[in-house]
Amino acid sequence: MPLKIELKPFERLLIGGTAIRNGSRRSSFVIETVTNFLRESDIILESEADTACKRLYVTLTVLYLAEPTPEAEDIFIRQANALMEAVPTMKPYIRDIHAFVAERELYRALKRCKDLIQYEQSLSDRLAPPAATGEEG
Repeated sequence: MPLKIELKPFERLLIGGTAIRNGSRRSSFVIETVTNFLRESDIILESEADTACKRLYVTLTVLYLAEPTPEAEDIFIRQANALMEAVPTMKPYIRDIHAFVAERELYRALKRCKDLIQYEQSLSDRLAPPAATGEEG
Protein backbone atom coordinates (compact mmCIF):
# COMPACT_ATOMS: atom_id res chain seq x y z
CA MET A 1 0.00 0.00 0.00
CA PRO A 2 1.49 3.39 -0.99
CA LEU A 3 2.37 5.83 1.77
CA LYS A 4 1.95 9.57 1.32
CA ILE A 5 4.59 11.67 3.08
CA GLU A 6 4.27 15.40 3.65
CA LEU A 7 7.39 17.40 4.43
CA LYS A 8 7.58 20.80 6.05
CA PRO A 9 9.86 23.40 4.49
CA PHE A 10 13.49 22.29 4.85
CA GLU A 11 12.49 19.11 6.74
CA ARG A 12 14.88 16.16 6.38
CA LEU A 13 13.91 12.56 5.67
CA LEU A 14 16.09 9.45 5.60
CA ILE A 15 15.02 6.67 3.26
CA GLY A 16 17.33 3.71 3.60
CA GLY A 17 20.79 5.23 3.31
CA THR A 18 19.60 8.32 1.44
CA ALA A 19 19.06 11.72 3.07
CA ILE A 20 16.50 14.03 1.49
CA ARG A 21 15.92 17.66 2.48
CA ASN A 22 12.81 19.48 1.36
CA GLY A 23 12.95 22.88 -0.30
CA SER A 24 11.39 26.12 0.90
CA ARG A 25 7.78 25.00 0.42
CA ARG A 26 5.68 22.27 1.97
CA SER A 27 5.61 19.25 -0.34
CA SER A 28 4.27 15.75 -0.50
CA PHE A 29 5.18 12.58 -2.32
CA VAL A 30 4.18 8.93 -2.32
CA ILE A 31 6.41 6.00 -1.42
CA GLU A 32 5.17 3.11 -3.53
CA THR A 33 7.40 0.32 -2.23
CA VAL A 34 8.04 -1.02 1.23
CA THR A 35 11.08 0.70 2.71
CA ASN A 36 12.34 1.98 6.03
CA PHE A 37 12.45 5.72 6.55
CA LEU A 38 12.81 8.24 9.39
CA ARG A 39 11.55 11.80 9.62
CA GLU A 40 13.86 14.49 10.93
CA SER A 41 12.18 14.42 14.35
CA ASP A 42 13.27 10.77 14.72
CA ILE A 43 16.88 11.30 13.63
CA ILE A 44 19.82 11.65 15.98
CA LEU A 45 23.04 12.32 14.10
CA GLU A 46 26.22 10.63 15.25
CA SER A 47 27.67 14.07 16.05
CA GLU A 48 24.68 14.73 18.36
CA ALA A 49 24.97 11.40 20.21
CA ASP A 50 26.52 12.83 23.37
CA THR A 51 25.20 10.19 25.79
CA ALA A 52 25.34 6.40 25.96
CA CYS A 53 21.61 6.04 25.24
CA LYS A 54 21.81 8.37 22.24
CA ARG A 55 24.73 6.32 20.89
CA LEU A 56 22.58 3.20 21.30
CA TYR A 57 19.83 4.98 19.33
CA VAL A 58 22.29 5.75 16.50
CA THR A 59 23.24 2.06 16.38
CA LEU A 60 19.56 1.11 16.22
CA THR A 61 19.09 3.64 13.42
CA VAL A 62 21.80 1.89 11.40
CA LEU A 63 20.12 -1.47 12.05
CA TYR A 64 16.76 -0.02 10.99
CA LEU A 65 17.80 1.84 7.83
CA ALA A 66 20.42 -0.58 6.50
CA GLU A 67 20.38 -4.33 6.20
CA PRO A 68 21.34 -5.50 9.72
CA THR A 69 24.82 -6.97 9.87
CA PRO A 70 26.32 -9.20 12.57
CA GLU A 71 28.84 -6.42 13.32
CA ALA A 72 26.13 -3.82 13.93
CA GLU A 73 24.15 -6.27 16.05
CA ASP A 74 27.31 -7.02 18.10
CA ILE A 75 27.81 -3.28 18.69
CA PHE A 76 24.18 -3.02 19.84
CA ILE A 77 24.65 -5.95 22.28
CA ARG A 78 27.88 -4.48 23.71
CA GLN A 79 26.30 -1.04 24.16
CA ALA A 80 23.14 -2.50 25.72
CA ASN A 81 25.11 -4.69 28.13
CA ALA A 82 27.32 -1.78 29.18
CA LEU A 83 24.24 0.37 29.88
CA MET A 84 22.58 -2.34 31.97
CA GLU A 85 25.79 -2.88 33.93
CA ALA A 86 26.29 0.85 34.56
CA VAL A 87 22.65 1.67 35.32
CA PRO A 88 20.66 -1.44 36.32
CA THR A 89 17.38 0.51 36.38
CA MET A 90 17.63 0.72 32.57
CA LYS A 91 17.18 -3.06 32.25
CA PRO A 92 13.42 -2.98 31.50
CA TYR A 93 14.00 -0.54 28.62
CA ILE A 94 16.95 -2.52 27.25
CA ARG A 95 15.04 -5.79 27.58
CA ASP A 96 12.14 -4.35 25.54
CA ILE A 97 14.49 -2.93 22.91
CA HIS A 98 16.34 -6.24 22.61
CA ALA A 99 13.04 -8.11 22.18
CA PHE A 100 12.02 -5.75 19.37
CA VAL A 101 15.42 -6.18 17.68
CA ALA A 102 15.12 -9.97 17.95
CA GLU A 103 11.65 -9.79 16.36
CA ARG A 104 13.00 -7.45 13.63
CA GLU A 105 10.59 -4.75 14.79
CA LEU A 106 13.32 -2.15 14.59
CA TYR A 107 11.08 0.91 14.38
CA ARG A 108 9.45 -0.12 17.67
CA ALA A 109 12.96 -0.60 19.11
CA LEU A 110 13.79 2.99 18.10
CA LYS A 111 10.63 4.28 19.76
CA ARG A 112 11.41 2.41 22.99
CA CYS A 113 14.97 3.74 22.86
CA LYS A 114 13.53 7.27 22.76
CA ASP A 115 11.82 6.40 26.07
CA LEU A 116 15.21 5.25 27.35
CA ILE A 117 16.80 8.55 26.30
CA GLN A 118 14.11 10.43 28.24
CA TYR A 119 14.78 8.23 31.27
CA GLU A 120 18.51 8.88 30.95
CA GLN A 121 17.78 12.63 30.84
CA SER A 122 15.62 12.41 33.95
CA LEU A 123 18.47 10.67 35.80
CA SER A 124 20.89 13.33 34.61
CA ASP A 125 18.52 16.09 35.74
CA ARG A 126 18.26 14.53 39.21
CA LEU A 127 22.05 14.35 39.50
CA ALA A 128 22.67 17.91 38.29
CA PRO A 129 23.61 20.40 40.99
CA PRO A 130 20.80 22.78 41.95
CA ALA A 131 20.73 26.02 40.00
CA ALA A 132 22.15 29.04 41.82
CA THR A 133 19.48 31.46 43.00
CA GLY A 134 21.72 34.48 43.09
CA GLU A 135 21.15 34.92 46.83
CA GLU A 136 23.87 34.45 49.35
CA GLY A 137 23.00 33.13 52.78
